[in-house]
Amino acid sequence: MDNMTPDIRPRACDMCPIRERAVCAHCNGAELEELDKVKYYRTYEAGQPIIFAGDKLEFVGSVVKGVAALSQTMEDGRTQMTGLLLPSDFVGRPGRETAPYDVTATSDVVMCCFRLAPFETLLAKTPHISQRLLEMTLDELDSAREWLLLLGRKTAREKIASLLTFIARRQHEKTADLLGIEINFELPLTREAMADYLGLTLETVSRQISALKREGIITVEKNRNVSVPDIELLYRETGDDYAT
Repeated sequence: MDNMTPDIRPRACDMCPIRERAVCAHCNGAELEELDKVKYYRTYEAGQPIIFAGDKLEFVGSVVKGVAALSQTMEDGRTQMTGLLLPSDFVGRPGRETAPYDVTATSDVVMCCFRLAPFETLLAKTPHISQRLLEMTLDELDSAREWLLLLGRKTAREKIASLLTFIARRQHEKTADLLGIEINFELPLTREAMADYLGLTLETVSRQISALKREGIITVEKNRNVSVPDIELLYRETGDDYAT
């Protein structure tokens, strides 16, 4: 699946930054101990493949740090980015022998991995894990439906605003209310990747970001460091209901 050497540095689950959102979120102490027996960490550099489509699945796991992209390649060689994986998102599917898509690190990534066969055994006998995985799968389904709307019906400006809003909210999930505060985050995608992800041209992405900057809705430094002075203004540009 990949040639990365497992990172075996010990990490305590109670110190994990995604502990409250990951697949182990509902686990008690005894269940965490069982997971710990099949757990290891891997690190990937930006641009490095994590999983290739068609590879035999040997592990599943959660993104602890960084961002990865899901993509699929068609028979003629064209590639479409189909999703983003942010911290706490789950990679891989229990019960599936091969990977259906490529997973590539878009920034430096740390993953908490579980060997597939032992994880599937734990899943069958540990309700807290299976319940949480179901919740995460349903959340992913909701996101996929929203993505169909975004690609099919939204304008270029609404697409850019929706993506920025999604990243801002995901990177500030521990903040109960984002209204009234300035939000800062690092954009995990290049503008070329944003264009591919949103079905736009590079020129259109650059033009829409420039317009949002010109109108004071966002500021951007060094192409990747984004600040949103008033998230409500950005919500309004998504074409969705913007109430939090």
